Amino acid sequence: MRKLFLLIFALHFILLVNAQSYEQDSAWVRDNYTKREVMIPMRDGVKLFTSIYIPKDTSEKHPILISRTPYSCSPYGENNFNTSLWMRHTRYYARENYIIVTQDVRGRWASEGTFVDVRPFNPNKKTAQDIDEASDSYDTIDWLIKNIENNNGNVGVVGGSYPGFYATMAAMSGHPALKAACPQAPVTDWFIGDDFHHNGAFFLMDAFAFYTGGFGYPRPVPYKVAPRRAIHIPTNDNYESYLRIGALQNFRKLTGDSLQFWKDLYAHPNYDEWWQARNIRNFVNNIPSSVATLVVGGTNDAEDCFGAWRTYQAIEKKAKNDNRIVMGPWWHGQWITSDGTHLGNVQFGSNTSIWYQNTIEIPFFNYYLKGKGNRPRIAEATVFFTGANEWKHCEVWPPADKKDQPIYLQPGGKLGWEKPAAKSSFSEYISDPAHPVPYTEDVHFTRTRDYMTDDQRFASRRTDVITFETAVLNDDLTLAGTVVADLLTSISTTDADFVVKLIDVFPDDFKYAGANTNQSRDAGGPYPMGGYQMLVRGEIMRGRYRKSFTTPEAFKPNKIEQVKFELPDVAHTFKKGHRLMIQIQSSWFPLADRNPQKFVNIYECSDSDFQKATIRIHHDGTNSSAIILPVLK
Repeated sequence: MRKLFLLIFALHFILLVNAQSYEQDSAWVRDNYTKREVMIPMRDGVKLFTSIYIPKDTSEKHPILISRTPYSCSPYGENNFNTSLWMRHTRYYARENYIIVTQDVRGRWASEGTFVDVRPFNPNKKTAQDIDEASDSYDTIDWLIKNIENNNGNVGVVGGSYPGFYATMAAMSGHPALKAACPQAPVTDWFIGDDFHHNGAFFLMDAFAFYTGGFGYPRPVPYKVAPRRAIHIPTNDNYESYLRIGALQNFRKLTGDSLQFWKDLYAHPNYDEWWQARNIRNFVNNIPSSVATLVVGGTNDAEDCFGAWRTYQAIEKKAKNDNRIVMGPWWHGQWITSDGTHLGNVQFGSNTSIWYQNTIEIPFFNYYLKGKGNRPRIAEATVFFTGANEWKHCEVWPPADKKDQPIYLQPGGKLGWEKPAAKSSFSEYISDPAHPVPYTEDVHFTRTRDYMTDDQRFASRRTDVITFETAVLNDDLTLAGTVVADLLTSISTTDADFVVKLIDVFPDDFKYAGANTNQSRDAGGPYPMGGYQMLVRGEIMRGRYRKSFTTPEAFKPNKIEQVKFELPDVAHTFKKGHRLMIQIQSSWFPLADRNPQKFVNIYECSDSDFQKATIRIHHDGTNSSAIILPVLK
């Protein structure tokens, strides 16, 4: 009881100190900043609502930091200050006297014009009517430089998630005043890897919640208070609710015709020109050498992990600028919070977000926009390796001494570096869309962020999940780069999905160092970490796209075929005494929609089209299924 009392007292004290600190910072910001709200004209005459926080200090000229967003630059009103100026890491910029700008993008909230989701980049602008998000960024920067007094002529852009897409677009604007851009978990390719699709599989839960929660509804006129138009699904159990609704056409009936992008999703089931025009990687060659880019993301980001890795790689390949990447162990946006110590049950051993903010992000912008200090000593790739719980500073990514090495699925659920020798061998399971494999064992209303490191023991116990495991590791095994699943499979039907999960199996007696109990800070009680099966990386592949994302192809029943696909990059050390596990299954519900396991248009099929499939994963001398691991030597 005494320990409990001391813990409660300590927590109360911390909260009290934080509250007092925020109150002091709030007073300081209000005393030292003036807020202006303006409508900035674009080249085609459309005006965009812009909120500008201007330092009262006139002893020096100040840089401009812009974030463009579809989520509102509220609170509106020049006397209403955004609390993020003192309650989040934005306070560091306020202390440095940045001119802090937030803008409602075209067609959203208080801005004029028509909104287009992930509006394609237009490389051939010829008239004032030829606009895109890059031109809107250019016009915004140009107006600010010419109309905000006491600016130093240097501009930076920053944004996370959807605003990360706009930050990448701004980097392509070509305005000479733009010196630095920081796309954070940027939306990059909504068909291949971000948010709404992974390798062609529709991420139903996120898409449905996002667009029916208010984002996707039409906005005939600018507004500052959004209408409430959320669609309420039947129960608080998302697994049960989505299962009851059924086929995707039933979700379309729920939404009606008012959600334009939802209709677009259904109208473009394959990776056609419409999707490819929205893949920003195709256009990053337009980033000039004068703009430094710092791409930031989280290896445990449930939404845009793919986007951070692949945006960085595309810029590195196609542009000629100073381009760096930082990947921490974070959930979506955790890098700008005050607590980067853990995710769910998994501890990181330090406050990774505070370290990043003070060591990387603020010095990056201070150097390029204020000329403050020496050039930041930021490595090409600053990456946190879970398992080892340490930052690595790499000269290239993946590291030069990384070697791709196949680890083979073996008979009897074993996993090993030697190719199997059996003449004929396979593991088999029945995938039943009526009883799909859940993505987590708990009951939730919305998708969790913790599932990215969740214990997978619940899945290991299912008969429709097959498991392969190494012996206990005699040495540390570090992976750094892209994981590739190379499956040789035969199915009894004409289509199926394949989910591959890379898992770190903890020793049975595992405890975090210095912990009296295996305590999950989020769960509110002890969690048995001994034998924990930590999800390191999971990914899904829609089988019909095994040869081409643009041209789907049916399977021939019972014919052995290759299904080879990438999992987003990993940075993880499997410690000595742990085991490496691979799980394979054919549903991940309701994270991803259910494949009817029949070669039909999934967006138009009926509940009656769903059928069971027998899935075989082959592991013999001729058909040797493997997971290609990026082993760091």
